[in-house]
Amino acid sequence: MSAADTLPAVRGKLTAKAPLAPLVWFKSGGPADWLFEPKDADDLADFLRELDPAAPVMALGLGSNLIVRDGGFPGVVVRLGKAFAKVEAVDATTLRCGGGASGILVSSTARDAGIAGMEFLRSIPGTVGGFVRMNGGAYGAEVKDILIDCDVVLRSGDQRTLPLAGLGYTYRHSELPKGAVVIGATFRGQPGEPTVIQAEMDRISASREASQPLRSKTGGSTFKNPDGHKAWQLVDDAGCRGFAVGGAQVSEKHTNFLINTGDATSADIEALGEEVRRRVRDKSGIELQWEIQRVGVGT
Repeated sequence: MSAADTLPAVRGKLTAKAPLAPLVWFKSGGPADWLFEPKDADDLADFLRELDPAAPVMALGLGSNLIVRDGGFPGVVVRLGKAFAKVEAVDATTLRCGGGASGILVSSTARDAGIAGMEFLRSIPGTVGGFVRMNGGAYGAEVKDILIDCDVVLRSGDQRTLPLAGLGYTYRHSELPKGAVVIGATFRGQPGEPTVIQAEMDRISASREASQPLRSKTGGSTFKNPDGHKAWQLVDDAGCRGFAVGGAQVSEKHTNFLINTGDATSADIEALGEEVRRRVRDKSGIELQWEIQRVGVGT
């Protein structure tokens, strides 16, 4: 795709050669051919329906779990704005959430409505669309524990509601169709006391602050935990704490986090991750799998 390509008319905002580095936590990477911020679900559906079927499409939330390679993304990046960020209680235990709503907003709305079981979302630095796609989880809970169904716009432009059973959830993985954009989800918890819910959210927040490099340019948890192991422990045991490639470094504070110390390229960050994987494999025989999504093309 190029800036000269003819794209369908939209009611939202369409930007050519849009820088993505400011939109991702690592603050690195190249531009998208196009960045589309749809006005509403129908705007997104109409655009995808009329877009060349060969054009790659990727949804972007808060950009926390993502490496955009330095050559950028050769296609359309869809970013859901305020129209998709609403969260509301529909009954005593159920929330309807837009795909662009943050984990903090969802957990806070649940607290105010006296709905327990969603406190862990406070600790996931992303949007509903992202953590529905990857079965996000933390502190002993996962999205599959609370999800009833999700609304998606398929790459074809068709709108569908997919039940939990149709998502093929496993650890940090779903079978969501390629190119589909999650525009909403229904979550169900259980009745709880707002003060108790807030106390649990505070506990989670304090735990993250103490153990994770939240003030750094990072991508969140880098590798999936292998069965019976903690990824950070394997990385630490392989001698990688503080190890660096270019401007990218394994966090001293939490070894399953990679950080951009200032001027890292995405190539630095990805190369660091691959070297950590190699060292862990040599030390323990265990093959770490990336949890961070890596997209786009190199330079």
